[in-house]
Amino acid sequence: MDAVAVKPSDIKPSDILRQADTEKLARIRHTCSHVMAMAVQKLYPDAKVTIGPATENGFYYDFDRKEHFTPSDLKAIAKEMKRIIKWNQPLVRQELPRPEMLTEIEKLNEPYKIELLAAIPEGQNISRYFIGDPEKFEKQPWWDLCAGPHLDATGDINPDAFALESIAGAYWRGDEKNPMLQRIYGTAWETPEQLQAYHAMLEEAKRRDHRTIGKDLQLFSIQEDAGGGLVFWHPKGAIIRNIIETFWKETHVQNGYESVTTPHMANLDLWKISGHNDFYRESMFQPMEVEHQVYQLKPMNCPFHVLIYKDTLHSYKEFPIRYAELGTVYRYERSGTMHGLMRVRGFTQDDAHIFCTEEQIEQEILGVLNLAELILSTFGFENYEINLSTRPEKYVGSDAIWEKSTEALKQALNHKGWNYVIDEGGGAFYGPKIDIKIEDAIGRRWQCSTIQLDFNLPDRFKMEYVGEDGVRHQPIMIHRALFGSVERFIGVLIENYAGDFPLWLAPVQAKLIAVSDGQMEYAEQVAAQMRAAGLRVQLDHSGDRMAKQIRKAEMDKIPVMAVIGAKEVESGTLSIRSRKHGELGAIAIDEVISKMQAAISDRTWF
Repeated sequence: MDAVAVKPSDIKPSDILRQADTEKLARIRHTCSHVMAMAVQKLYPDAKVTIGPATENGFYYDFDRKEHFTPSDLKAIAKEMKRIIKWNQPLVRQELPRPEMLTEIEKLNEPYKIELLAAIPEGQNISRYFIGDPEKFEKQPWWDLCAGPHLDATGDINPDAFALESIAGAYWRGDEKNPMLQRIYGTAWETPEQLQAYHAMLEEAKRRDHRTIGKDLQLFSIQEDAGGGLVFWHPKGAIIRNIIETFWKETHVQNGYESVTTPHMANLDLWKISGHNDFYRESMFQPMEVEHQVYQLKPMNCPFHVLIYKDTLHSYKEFPIRYAELGTVYRYERSGTMHGLMRVRGFTQDDAHIFCTEEQIEQEILGVLNLAELILSTFGFENYEINLSTRPEKYVGSDAIWEKSTEALKQALNHKGWNYVIDEGGGAFYGPKIDIKIEDAIGRRWQCSTIQLDFNLPDRFKMEYVGEDGVRHQPIMIHRALFGSVERFIGVLIENYAGDFPLWLAPVQAKLIAVSDGQMEYAEQVAAQMRAAGLRVQLDHSGDRMAKQIRKAEMDKIPVMAVIGAKEVESGTLSIRSRKHGELGAIAIDEVISKMQAAISDRTWF
């Protein structure tokens, strides 16, 4: 077969970015953060340094400075960074005992570094990195506390492949009680082409921002009068949500799940038994006292499903038991961390918990993977990144059950034929897990599905079942969420489709436009006929000129437009324009309805 040349226009920015060496990028970005901090302190000697890590797409550094940094300051800092890069000094690591390092920091009068030093365990040497070899300078070169790793020299940074992006406020150590710092964000890549691709992807992501599209299409809003992080679904957004939830429920019933519904709060004692009150307290809202009882809004659904399970003594013959719920949970998020639908304080998890025997783990995990693939691919997501996280240093449960469970997860993934990365030691203390990231239309990856084994809650709640031997045993518990949260998944859907939903998801599937008042009665009859066939139809009553009505339908991203003039009334047809395929000409009403119903059934475009 002949090779097919790939046109530059066919290459997505994300494809270019994935060609980058991730290990080298981490060192480039970490080194860039040090170079930036050095540049800042050279230009603004009053600035105190704190921390500056590499991030997924770049780096940042937090500074304490009385004067606010400005966009013009960023230009000056970037210019100084290029000078330091051109200077091409080595990054030299040095380790010192704690007392000596403390003395060195005190000489610099860097209070945040003293605090960081105090947090490092006693009895180990502390490392720092110089920009420049201290043996070759009369005056000590600039340095920072750091574990590394870094590039060999500043000259290894491509001066045309980094950019300073923005300035933001950030509390020291993320605590609102601490001083507010100034965070400078930057990005860095191996080549200018990668930097250009990254900025192109940012521009496309901005065009697809679900917050903007959600407002333009009147899908949802966050009402500050009601409180941040609480989503109000408008009629059109509620339609999308209802379609998704109905599909989810039907699919779960078809796959052997039983639907349950649980309260939004429970006695605080329940959360003490589950361990959430000890280990998850910072993410929970404050308890409330009612009639001498203390109640807690639920941050998770798991303990509720456990209580339903415990209400009856089960036999191994009933296994596997699969409880599924679209359960709304409430988690405290700092105001500065919330982001549209992606991070909110009240959201609905598509939760399910499976109770089974050890021997059933592999088959149940495979069933969940198959269901995840079915659901995600239905919404257009067919490329995944899979991670398997294994036993950490501290854990509950026996070594034998950890090994058996981890092997079951591996075998299920192997059975699917999916490539996956093993995150050694990255599992939760209570069990191994599988994470699935989905890839959207512009190549971004979003954390979505999680499948988590739990050896903790069954023990805490003393869960039991009667085995084949007539003896009581502890069941295996599997947590799983396929969307993650309904709100976040809809946010991803909006950005994936840029608001151009396929016909089955579109809030309004067809817009009828009468050329004049003389065709309005006929248009009303057509609308009624289409609604009776189960289609979501809107008839434009605005009285605006036809061109304006068409433009409005285009802006509302309605998949099908039907123009009705005298000719269409006479012939019993509709002049159809498809958003996906353009002008389709005059089509009989029954045929339009039939084709739309087929596209909805097949979940394809019209």
